[in-house]
Amino acid sequence: MTAETAPSVAGETWFRDSALTRILTVLNGDDAETRVVGGAVRNSLMGLPVADVDLATTLLPQAVTARAEADGIKVVPTGIAHGTVTLVANGRGFEVTTLRRDISTDGRHAEVAFGTDWQADAERRDLTMNALYADREGRVIDLVGGLADIETRAVRFIGDAHQRVAEDYLRVLRFFRFFAQYGSGRPDAEGLRASARAKDELTRLSAERIWAEMKKLLGAKDPGRALLWMRTSGVLTVVLPETEKWGIDAIPGLIAAEAAYGWAPDALLRLMAIVPPGAERLAALAERLRLSRAEAGRLRAFAEAPVVKPDLAGTALDRLLYRTGREGIVDRLRLALAVARAKAEIETEKMAEAARLLDHLKRAEGWVKPAFPLGGADLMRAGVAAGPEIGRVLSALETIWVEGNFHLDRQALLARLPAVLEAGEKG
Repeated sequence: MTAETAPSVAGETWFRDSALTRILTVLNGDDAETRVVGGAVRNSLMGLPVADVDLATTLLPQAVTARAEADGIKVVPTGIAHGTVTLVANGRGFEVTTLRRDISTDGRHAEVAFGTDWQADAERRDLTMNALYADREGRVIDLVGGLADIETRAVRFIGDAHQRVAEDYLRVLRFFRFFAQYGSGRPDAEGLRASARAKDELTRLSAERIWAEMKKLLGAKDPGRALLWMRTSGVLTVVLPETEKWGIDAIPGLIAAEAAYGWAPDALLRLMAIVPPGAERLAALAERLRLSRAEAGRLRAFAEAPVVKPDLAGTALDRLLYRTGREGIVDRLRLALAVARAKAEIETEKMAEAARLLDHLKRAEGWVKPAFPLGGADLMRAGVAAGPEIGRVLSALETIWVEGNFHLDRQALLARLPAVLEAGEKG
């Protein structure tokens, strides 16, 4: 392929950004070359949005820093040991990494040497579609066959798949994650074999790295095929042993429901669909994968939420929402609706069930927790002595209020006070 026939990203909005143009101008020339590398090039060629723009350079980090600072560009030393600095221009950050080659690897970390060899830099990367460069003119440079793989949406390791995986076992999960995001058809056979062979080595990786990749995979538009091949190869059982007996059969129905109802891809909801809902097991999963506090809390709310039956009255649902919270019930309803909707395609009687669950879901999503109209001060003004009795009486009155579907106002509840006090004395 000649320079005249090579694809170009020169017309892309992100490539014409003034901040990027400024950095490419500063870091090119005087026997130095800097190119855009990786995801920005890949996504442009695939017609997908571009978020981060990363750069590769023949300059050492110190030279990158000197050139940038001389031009007034802010420099953040985000990974000097690995040859990476972040340049901030016009409020945007660009990671700039010196060309590298691996000296040694152990499946988790790599010792690298800096260099100026673009071929060596490309060949140390993981997947062919991730090793494309674009020079300062926007011309795409392919040193490992990535263009052909993008054309066919083939997710393929560079060179020997087993060697690439042995260098960093996280590449097993990246292989399936990129297949979920960009692949079509069947996974590359060599990549699949290398991943299956290395599956037990995944236990050597940190929980944070595993969850970061799995979260991205589960957040893909449709991770169903990737999860199926992960299960077939045994990889899924290693990273999510909870799925072994539970299965991934709910995923296609959930993906279809997302499309039908306009739900955004939700990695945690997809996770809930493929693991048992028991509170103890989900708590252990959250601990093992080092989920964030918010993620663990959402799993806990899901596990503790009651199952909402399709024929439940709306007012009864309101009472459940008040007592147990909205988040867990919404997640349970979405999963139940997805299952019922999938079954309705072959069991017409399930259509009515799906319709009722959809009504419940809409009600739950729009539900706003009502405020209990009484407080301890109201009871003390009514003559209730301060202390534990206040809490007991408030709880009893709140129960009455909830069972009355939240209709009783402050005065009506105070009118029930004598009966509640009398019941307490008898108790």
